[in-house]
Amino acid sequence: MNVKIEKSIAKGHIVPPTSKSMAHRLLIGAALASENTKIVNITPCDDVLATVDCLSELGISSLLYGSIAEISGGEIRKAKPKRELNCRESGSTLRFMLPIALLSGNETVFIGAPRLMERPMAVYEDICLEKGLKYSQKDGKITVCGPLSAGDYSLPGNISSQFITGLLFALSALNEDSRIHITTEVESRSYIELTRAAMAEYGVEVLWEDERTLYIKGGQNYSSGGNVFVECDYSGAAFPDAFNLIGGEVLVDGLNPDSLQGDRVYKEHYKAIDGGTPTIDITDCPDLGPILFTLAAAKNGARFIGTKRLKIKESDRARVMAEELSKFGADITVLENEVIVNKTEIHEPFEPLYGHNDHRIVMSLAVLASKYGGEIIGAEAVKKSYPAFFEHIKKLGIEFKTYET
Repeated sequence: MNVKIEKSIAKGHIVPPTSKSMAHRLLIGAALASENTKIVNITPCDDVLATVDCLSELGISSLLYGSIAEISGGEIRKAKPKRELNCRESGSTLRFMLPIALLSGNETVFIGAPRLMERPMAVYEDICLEKGLKYSQKDGKITVCGPLSAGDYSLPGNISSQFITGLLFALSALNEDSRIHITTEVESRSYIELTRAAMAEYGVEVLWEDERTLYIKGGQNYSSGGNVFVECDYSGAAFPDAFNLIGGEVLVDGLNPDSLQGDRVYKEHYKAIDGGTPTIDITDCPDLGPILFTLAAAKNGARFIGTKRLKIKESDRARVMAEELSKFGADITVLENEVIVNKTEIHEPFEPLYGHNDHRIVMSLAVLASKYGGEIIGAEAVKKSYPAFFEHIKKLGIEFKTYET
């Protein structure tokens, strides 16, 4: 899908999608529970649907209708999948589900989009090698076989917290105690806290023994008590709220002010960008990078540090944003762990913009195009996290036309 956006001003009220980060976690918790669970207020984006599909292949029955998912607990610890588990483009799905698949002694094969299968997975490969478990990655597939055992596990914390989350869920399903030792500084700690909160919804406790050690008591039972609720997504809210920095008047409602989501810091970063030329560390909120770069280009520029992990997202986000924003006249320098957005005169792009199959790239470009106009090729990528994005901004008064090529 391609979108041609006209100059227009966003005004109105919006409720953003719910957190796919929490949805993944709550779905897996429900799959580990012994009774049925109803997950309320879920946004059925592509990434979340990938997790539902993979759970189904592991024997977990699910029923989705509207914003509700009903999950029936099953024998996921003994799963023997008959087909490959398709993670589509979801890094969370792949990294969360792989240790779950290792709970059984049966072989499981994971597949996904080419870009997903190129993203780093060596952390799990190293763990499997150390523990004597099968791990094979070739021809766009990852094949694993357990069973995973309780014990001590060491892994870095500066690649992706998703590896820690996957292990937390799997180790908590075992009967003996385990520990995860994080060998580096912990980046994106807020996502680990989201995992602990999701597990706590089912009565399962994980403790920090010190700054880099997580203790998982064995023999805990997942129990949902019936219903769990998914809160709204701060990373999704950042896009409609961004209109307010370029002349819009948008009220973004429904967010939990006490949320553990790390991307809630976007409001602080927006104030800094609106008020000057700040230096902003996005080590713990890399998903905000594209929209922060966009707003900095539209305002007075900014310097961003902690950007190295943007290379391993759905696209090489720093490089891609520099390329696309340059079409508006932006001047951006991309370094190894730093992005410098210089203050320049922004104008209407004179060539099409490309979404690079990355939802956050598309939404960031759409925000800026509302001020200057612009055409985005490959806008369907928003389905990954915010399928109603264009419907929502249309309600806010953003004028656009969609077409297929």
